[in-house]
Amino acid sequence: MTIKEIKEQRSAKIAEMTAIRDKAQGENRDLSGEERKRFDTLEGEVRGLNNRLTDAEKLAEFERLEAGGETVASGEERRSLARYSLSKAVAESRSGVLTGCEAEWHQELAKDRAEVRGVMVPTEIILGGETRALTVGGTGGNMVATDLAAMTDRRRAALRVEEMGATILRNLTGNLELPRLSASGSAGWGAEHTDATRSDTTLAKKAMGPKTVSAEYELSRRMLLQSNQALEPILRADLAYLLAQKLDSAGIRGGGANEPIGILADEDVLSLPGGVFDSDITADLIAALETDNVTGTTGFLTNPAVMNAARKTKDSDGHVIPLSELFHSERAESSTQVPGDLGVSNDKNALIYGEWASLYIGYWSGVDLMMNPYHSDVASKGGAILHAFLDTDVLVRHAEGFRFAEID
Repeated sequence: MTIKEIKEQRSAKIAEMTAIRDKAQGENRDLSGEERKRFDTLEGEVRGLNNRLTDAEKLAEFERLEAGGETVASGEERRSLARYSLSKAVAESRSGVLTGCEAEWHQELAKDRAEVRGVMVPTEIILGGETRALTVGGTGGNMVATDLAAMTDRRRAALRVEEMGATILRNLTGNLELPRLSASGSAGWGAEHTDATRSDTTLAKKAMGPKTVSAEYELSRRMLLQSNQALEPILRADLAYLLAQKLDSAGIRGGGANEPIGILADEDVLSLPGGVFDSDITADLIAALETDNVTGTTGFLTNPAVMNAARKTKDSDGHVIPLSELFHSERAESSTQVPGDLGVSNDKNALIYGEWASLYIGYWSGVDLMMNPYHSDVASKGGAILHAFLDTDVLVRHAEGFRFAEID
């Protein structure tokens, strides 16, 4: 049974449970004996389907990773990453002498690079960031080695592209061309001892090449002297975030030129008529992929404005319609990364439906961190600029795997 079929069965059983409950509530009474028995039976079946769905989704994820050529880190690699200290790597890069597992990872990631300035860091350690000056007198003072409380993170946009199931390609070296069969031949019936139907296949390919996204911090002299382990969560959570945020945004609507071309900017990804959100729009998006014979793990991605409208959708009796029904038992996620400025008047919200493994994200080596104490902004102050560079690309390999609609 496919993931979609499991979801459809679960949705049907939940709908029957809802009908039983609503009937009893409408008659202002408790469930009868038969209704209670049926309700409990349905509940057990839904729980069983949930378990089957979890197992099926896990298996689908493993199959996707295997098909995409991604390998799982060995036990030794995981232990090495567990010991990895980003603040130690940055501090030692200032002197040019790396030690321990930080040195081992740097050597591994830099072996195919003609020139490396700074320190190479695994993408699993850092994937984003933000530009700000950290001083002991300012917000950086919270990291000086006194009695530090646990750090609370700031509010951030949810990053959904990788989470939705995009195919990840790591440790790329040169430009990558991804071939595909864009048109097949044909078959036909024939009489005995006659020539077979002859036709040609059509091959197409799309190319990926490294594009650079960067972020930086300004660190004060006292900050460099006094912070130790407290610098680690800042580097991991904040500097890492900006790179990941830019990459996530590029996957959704990257415009090309210096950045990748994302789903909404890809001219081969078709849009469907939109309007006020309703289940007909989501049904049309699903049907469009089914018509193109798209299979795989699918789901909706939109922004909070559309999700808010969905949560307020009511039936003719004024009852709120469950999201599972509005999205036809498909996964639905939201993020402020999804734009709300589409259309002629720049006021339409994007609702994307896709088979997300058709979106490819490639990483060329690791994240390049470089400490620069000679920048004019910090040289006379004794501080340093910490630069982070990530070479990556995003590609919609199969445009028919996505559709979107503009929602009012």
